[in-house]
Amino acid sequence: MIKNVWGLGLVLLILSSCGSAYAENTAVEVETEMRTAVIAQESKAQTGDYVTEGTGSYHDFVVDSVLHSDAAGDIHYCVFIPDEYDGSEAYSLYITLPGYQGLYFQGAAMNIRTEEFAFEAQKYQDNMMILAPQLEDWGETSARKTIALTEYFLNTYNIDREQVYISGYSGGGETLSLMLDSRPELYTAALMCSSRWDSGYEAVVKARTPVYFVTGESDEYYGAEPFHRAYQEIRRLYEEEGLSEIETDTLAVLDVRPAAYFADRGVTNQHGGGGRLFSRDSEIMGWLFGEHDKFTNKMKE
Repeated sequence: MIKNVWGLGLVLLILSSCGSAYAENTAVEVETEMRTAVIAQESKAQTGDYVTEGTGSYHDFVVDSVLHSDAAGDIHYCVFIPDEYDGSEAYSLYITLPGYQGLYFQGAAMNIRTEEFAFEAQKYQDNMMILAPQLEDWGETSARKTIALTEYFLNTYNIDREQVYISGYSGGGETLSLMLDSRPELYTAALMCSSRWDSGYEAVVKARTPVYFVTGESDEYYGAEPFHRAYQEIRRLYEEEGLSEIETDTLAVLDVRPAAYFADRGVTNQHGGGGRLFSRDSEIMGWLFGEHDKFTNKMKE
């Protein structure tokens, strides 16, 4: 810190001796940049992780913020934090994981520009932060980064740990399945849309994290069979643990939409159309933000 201050003073002394308006302006710019660098270094030294806030916006979301995580590397994300948040009240947290078209290499904010989950979610809860990570793949790297981002928000903001919701569409659903095999206890409920399960089932069953599977019966990319298999395996494990049928029905839900569901809404592609229709469906999104609580709360009593 002493070296930084001494260096700043030397730069300002040299520039001010030039006696020009250009020198004064440059001195201000250098001072600002050095102070910003010092603050960032001190923040990282104190916490290990720190954030570079995005400078752009899209529909009230701050675009392309970056969490610099010691454990997981740089994590790009868009975020909505209600203006009313001041830390005095615990807020809900919702995380939406995009399909291929929303990955970071496609461009900043392409996840929220091409999917509506982040915006539709705002209809269900007022006091809720919304995270839209922009990931690099749909595998272990993205799972690790999303978990690190979740933990950062849980540790940095006043978040209700009983109201941490997550959804994944297409490739984002594959990432979500890996997360639920690693840290399912972080999430209150999970919604998987038009995707497949890529990992084990024991962890999510042990954590009792409710999972809702929804897809089209003729999904062009995955088909419906991967969700059928995951659903049946999770149910089997719950039954082995002695849970009742009602309890199991609450913790694992399979929703396969027929062709008529898409045709009646003018959609011909079940995979691409599913991402749009499912986010607008109050039965599906309503389950994620509250319907699952009806039985899971009773189970905790």
